[in-house]
Amino acid sequence: MNSRPRTNPLCLSGEPVHVRLSARSSTLAEDLVSGFRDEIPIYRQLPAEELAGDILAITAHNLTVVARVFEYRRTPTVEELDPLRESAARRAQEGVPLEAILTAYHLGARRVFDELFAAADATDIADVVEANRLILAYTQAVTAAVCDAYLAERESMLGQERDAAHAVVLALLNEESPIAAASLAGIRLANRYLVLSLRTAAHPDEKGTGAGPLVAGRRKRHRIEAELASRTGEPVLSMLDVTGGVVLVPGSEPMTWERALELFAAVSRAADVDVWATAEWATPAGVPDAALLTGELMEVVAAFDRPPGLYRLSDMLLEYQLTRPSPARDALACLLDPLTDHDELSRTLHVHLAEGLDRRATAARLHVHPNTVDYRLRRIGGLIGVDPTDPMTLSRIEAALAARRMARTRNDRRHSNPRT
Repeated sequence: MNSRPRTNPLCLSGEPVHVRLSARSSTLAEDLVSGFRDEIPIYRQLPAEELAGDILAITAHNLTVVARVFEYRRTPTVEELDPLRESAARRAQEGVPLEAILTAYHLGARRVFDELFAAADATDIADVVEANRLILAYTQAVTAAVCDAYLAERESMLGQERDAAHAVVLALLNEESPIAAASLAGIRLANRYLVLSLRTAAHPDEKGTGAGPLVAGRRKRHRIEAELASRTGEPVLSMLDVTGGVVLVPGSEPMTWERALELFAAVSRAADVDVWATAEWATPAGVPDAALLTGELMEVVAAFDRPPGLYRLSDMLLEYQLTRPSPARDALACLLDPLTDHDELSRTLHVHLAEGLDRRATAARLHVHPNTVDYRLRRIGGLIGVDPTDPMTLSRIEAALAARRMARTRNDRRHSNPRT
């Protein structure tokens, strides 16, 4: 871009504006920093040496940039914006809110404009209008540069914090040395944890292709993590993706079931989708076993098509036992093998059980005549050797369905993770 001044420089009462600004930049920079401290609360908390050092230096640089903007009638260059990006990244590391930083830049731009053009009269109107356009262009460029650098630094920091927390979770789950990992991460291990396995439904915004669904999934995960973090005074350790994962909620004492239900309800609201969770309490040494149990319970929840909710072992003792690997479970799973090639009969059986053995309700859901349901049920009974209309055999058939689901789940996992 051409950096030579135009033949008609931006002037005020005949004097080039950039010359007037350069002549007053040293005093004006100090006045601006003083104004930041007076009008922006977080700046009052910064060390005096930082205000007199980094903050004053970047303010002076900004005045130089504004002077060049007026001199050459152009937006700031990439090189001129680089120091602003570096300053924004340092403020992000210090925990200064982005809102406060942007407020300082906007406050500074307004003060500069007021200082320079307070004495303008009707003969300066064209240059005042042009100066206003240039200030707006400067503010837009600075806002974009500062936000980009600040958010990139914060994302990097959050990524490092998340990686450190993941290392602690992995150490706890794998019975390694969680104390060492926690020390490196700056995390104090709790005396006990509520170990949660979570599964979340897909948000409507996660459907489709492109970047939108990916962003929606991450936002869902962030909402869950933020809600969990707001509910405890100690760090919540989690390994979550957009479908769920493992969460360790710290506590000096075992969390009551009522509090666990309240926590789950809050997480469900934050996720804004259906959520399933299984829970168990454990000391750090007991986390691996607790995580294994909650993972198995989650498989049972899925196998029995349980509605969204929070479950513990005592909620599904029979179902859990029915789905444990054993010759009996394998035999139950084989009970329904004769229906493998009969999709129509399999669906009829599922709907009939879901409707509580009500043949008319089953017929309505399947859009067939009740007599057709009766015919199909007789065929099912003939194939599997168990009468699906007899309430006495209901538990056996439901157990067989659960066993088949569990076997299918394990086969799917084995195929997707051939090394496990």
